[in-house]
Amino acid sequence: MASRSKIIESIDALNLTLQRISRSGLRGFDCKPGSLAKLAEWGVAQQKKFETLTDIRSALGDCQRCRLAQRRQNIVFGSGSPTAKLIFVGEGPGFEEDQQAEPFVGPAGQLLTKIIGAINLTRKQVYISNIVKCRPPKNRNPRPDEIQTCFPFLERQIDAIQPMFICALGSVAAQTLLSSPEPISKLRGRFYDYRGIKLLPTYHPAYLLRNFEKKREVWKDMKMLMKEYPYES
Repeated sequence: MASRSKIIESIDALNLTLQRISRSGLRGFDCKPGSLAKLAEWGVAQQKKFETLTDIRSALGDCQRCRLAQRRQNIVFGSGSPTAKLIFVGEGPGFEEDQQAEPFVGPAGQLLTKIIGAINLTRKQVYISNIVKCRPPKNRNPRPDEIQTCFPFLERQIDAIQPMFICALGSVAAQTLLSSPEPISKLRGRFYDYRGIKLLPTYHPAYLLRNFEKKREVWKDMKMLMKEYPYES
């Protein structure tokens, strides 16, 4: 008999699949021509032309798809290795990131760099991005419609990189990737399956700058990651 955790993971995977179907515009199996056309596309994704990060950035263009474009200075697409085994995902760019068009370059980014170094990796060996690619005003959390608009580009980045691990930094990233309402305090401390990728939620570096006592819990999470990560000898 399958364990309870396996059953929960299967339900989570089914939930994610149904959400992606919903985002594609399909509402029930009504056998209309449009629905049949969408169904015909299933299972042939691997036959399509392989999409690179450059392709995805080109498709994003000078994005005006949501209200965040109105006040941003730069799109913050992502940075790091296009063949990374590990992707770090935050919630959205801050002031410094918006100015430099690079993710995690402010104080929180400096702490993330130290965390990456502590697990014996460099920023050039991993990939870093966010749930949304434009800075929310006053660094507020991204709104649901903004996430819905931007998240598909992150999904495409993940598909292009094909990492073994994702580290979700903070509640917004973890809740979006896992389609869960649970706070990061309850989500962290274990791996989840995200489309065949091991996903580990932990606290956002910006949160650690205000709550130093949580660094110990992040280090516990990172030690879990280190045990699983395939370091080259």
